[in-house]
Amino acid sequence: MKAAAFLYPWDVVGDPGAPARLVGLGIRQVTLAAAYHSTRALTPRHPRHRVVTAAHAAVLYPPGDHWQGRAPRPYAAGEWAPGDAYGEATRALGDAGIEVHSWVVLAHNSRMGEEHPATSVVNAYGDRYPWAPCIAQPATRAYLVDLAAEAAVRPGTHGTELESCGWYGLAHLHAHDKIAGVPLGEAGQYLMSLCFCASCREGYAGQGLDPDELAAVVRGALEPVWRGAGEGESDGRWAAVEKLIGPDRAAATRAWRGTAARTLQEAAVAAVRAAALVERPGFQVLLHADPVPYHCGANAGVDPAHILSVADGVVVPCTGSPRLLTPFAEQSKRDEQSMHGKKGDGVVLAANLTVVSGMGGSPATLAADAARAAELGATELRLYHAGLASDSDLALVEEALSRPE
Repeated sequence: MKAAAFLYPWDVVGDPGAPARLVGLGIRQVTLAAAYHSTRALTPRHPRHRVVTAAHAAVLYPPGDHWQGRAPRPYAAGEWAPGDAYGEATRALGDAGIEVHSWVVLAHNSRMGEEHPATSVVNAYGDRYPWAPCIAQPATRAYLVDLAAEAAVRPGTHGTELESCGWYGLAHLHAHDKIAGVPLGEAGQYLMSLCFCASCREGYAGQGLDPDELAAVVRGALEPVWRGAGEGESDGRWAAVEKLIGPDRAAATRAWRGTAARTLQEAAVAAVRAAALVERPGFQVLLHADPVPYHCGANAGVDPAHILSVADGVVVPCTGSPRLLTPFAEQSKRDEQSMHGKKGDGVVLAANLTVVSGMGGSPATLAADAARAAELGATELRLYHAGLASDSDLALVEEALSRPE
């Protein structure tokens, strides 16, 4: 299978040996960050530095003039990726024969939430999540769609992967995170991720719910959770949500949030394709995705049937287990059968495997993990993350990629 590795521009800029090292590993495609959230990252092989601190979410290229006067708008990076760092890295990688696809993080932006607090998700208690833009708000949606088109289709780029193209919720891994004291479970996470901003309150009303009553019901349902009583996970994941707030309310919230996510995904993919149409008609658009539609996070919850009809494929988290591939693979097979056995242009089901031992990855079992993912329908691999991994981890990656299939 084709294997692509994730990379940051600062892994390449200032390190002339980086492209050749990737080629030596057997990497011929890179997913390169073009718009990214705040982070602190190791650069264990860079000749100039060992730690890069990206202080805020930023685009890693000069944002276009069309953003002038708009709010919200993307922020340029600071000294961690000055100027057109993405473009500089893309050129260096391209010169080494490595195909570059952009990596675009959308609904995850703490600085946006701090400077424009009204854009953030608001929970049933009135707490704002500054890292999580509410994707139901018209101005925020317009920003995310325009950002997707601009950040995805950079010069020298052959495709894109859109991360966080959907709802972001409570789970975040915020700086010095301190929210693990009470185990929420999946149902609790869902309830704590429901948004009650003005747009979402209007959306719930359109589904026949009283937003104030819904917020009160959510708070009441969570009270036993705060006391450590649990929340009925034994009833099944979605069944636990229904038990906590009632089946009708649960269905109405899911309908509203599902519509917001699906229409954003449709608009973002269409905008990227329109931006690439003239010069790059075969531009590939993938989404980082989870097959459970109500899930939140970097791997946005999607309906497999819907997303495979919209995008060219998905990138699925498979570290530890490739089971999340199954719903996408089954849907792809149904789609193929509906075409009377004719294959389309080739749906991409990319298994995302962490190869950094210190981040829970297992580069030593990469070959076996890739084989298992292929059995469950994976057509490609994504390796997280070539810039963060140690030399010993990368040596194991090289060994795995050099094995005959």
